Amino acid sequence: MRESRPHTLVLRFSALGDVAMTIPAIYSVAGANPERDFTVATTPFFSRLFINPPSNVKILPVAIRDIKGLRGWSKLFKELAATGVDSVADLHNVSRTWAIDTYFRLRGKRVEIVDKKRSQRKKALSEKLAQESFVARYVDVFRRLGLKMPEMYPSANGPEYPPCLPFSGLDLSDRPLTTEFHHPVVGIAPVARYYTKTYPFDMLEEVIPRLTAKGIEVILFGGRGEEAAMLGELASRYPGCRSIAGKFALEDELRLMQELDVMVSMDSANQHLASLVGTRVVTIWGATTPLCGFAPYGQQPSDSLLAGVDCQPCSVAGGPECPRGNLACMRRLSPRTVAEIVAGSL
Repeated sequence: MRESRPHTLVLRFSALGDVAMTIPAIYSVAGANPERDFTVATTPFFSRLFINPPSNVKILPVAIRDIKGLRGWSKLFKELAATGVDSVADLHNVSRTWAIDTYFRLRGKRVEIVDKKRSQRKKALSEKLAQESFVARYVDVFRRLGLKMPEMYPSANGPEYPPCLPFSGLDLSDRPLTTEFHHPVVGIAPVARYYTKTYPFDMLEEVIPRLTAKGIEVILFGGRGEEAAMLGELASRYPGCRSIAGKFALEDELRLMQELDVMVSMDSANQHLASLVGTRVVTIWGATTPLCGFAPYGQQPSDSLLAGVDCQPCSVAGGPECPRGNLACMRRLSPRTVAEIVAGSL
């Protein structure tokens, strides 16, 4: 009879950028523990991010939001238990994962949960304290489970930036390109969940022609529906600019990001997606800053653009309203400055 291998269940179901940030941690830890298997439970859509995983990493798509009632949860528990796990790394820390944590704890399995430091957020914001990067927090969950740690070097710029892990990025080079770019090419993902994390469109419309005037092709990235329509209309006004928002599957969009010379992103999922494929990212920060722990993995701190106003950051994850009503954190980053920095990064 074949002897079973040690096995860790990893939980992270949302959101897109947060799931993307788990990948450097999971792949690096899996590489440092080749004798152990890992099953990553995430939503079916986000499971597509886990491209070319290490041989000891399996992805388990789980439609967690569709689970209803005791019968639904019982079925899920049995499915997860059937993987033969002996420990659980909860990288999400929400009510749905607490239910899974409790099930396995009652069966004598070791469970460790990511520390989101929720109780410290108010003080961290008021005193502008640097928070540990979430990539590092994810690695720490595996450390507390007693797993061997990958070689890791603390950043010289403080705990707000991700550690250097032995993760070289997702390789999509074998995936055919769905469209061709003319280099130099800059991607811009101008939309974030909240307007307090979005560079104002009237200012963005000054950035785009400053870049195209230098012979730089500009590609707009974004979501489907209304966002795609808005970005398509914006791109149509500027020769040398086009939108691919909502036109490609996630894997194809990642492949296109890999071909960019630079990605310009807000504090949104796109900064993390571009980082996964090894593309340089210039991030524009507004209500949030790298101090909040969400800086993109493996990027240079100098590529984080901040106005430096005294109220930054005013939120850990952004919000629907600017506390001062003037969005100075964005408005003081002039289009000329943004365009010059982006062009200078090429």
